[in-house]
Amino acid sequence: MKVEFLRQSNDGRITLVLDESAKPVGCLWALMALNKLEDAQMALAKREEIFSKDVANDIGTWRCEDSYPVCIVGLERWASSKGIDAVIWTALGPKFQGDKRAPTQNEVITYLSALIGPERDNAERYVRRAPRQIDTEYRKQIEAKLGWSPSD
Repeated sequence: MKVEFLRQSNDGRITLVLDESAKPVGCLWALMALNKLEDAQMALAKREEIFSKDVANDIGTWRCEDSYPVCIVGLERWASSKGIDAVIWTALGPKFQGDKRAPTQNEVITYLSALIGPERDNAERYVRRAPRQIDTEYRKQIEAKLGWSPSD
């Protein structure tokens, strides 16, 4: 998957989003025990606290007859090898300081460095808990500058 720490969430964290310019990294997945793709979309939207009117824009979907999304490298081959015929993911885009844009590495470091109290703790926990294989360029800088290395 091509992901990066590019979205400033409402609670102050900088979260991972799909990004075409990111280098591919390994990711984890989970099987949902739902029969209808629409039900799975709604369940993921609820889990991610996405309350938009058009969930289809914020929860990405892929079915085996679709072309695969550029940010999910090798999706067709992977899904076929697992016997999976549909995939969903959070499809929120980059956002920083209220704008729908990707922040620079420097902006992310400066922003995270300025956080204090529970907001900082929450942001740090998110970065540290991101799976170790999500070894992105921004994460490398966050680790180098702030010391927020992955937790086990």
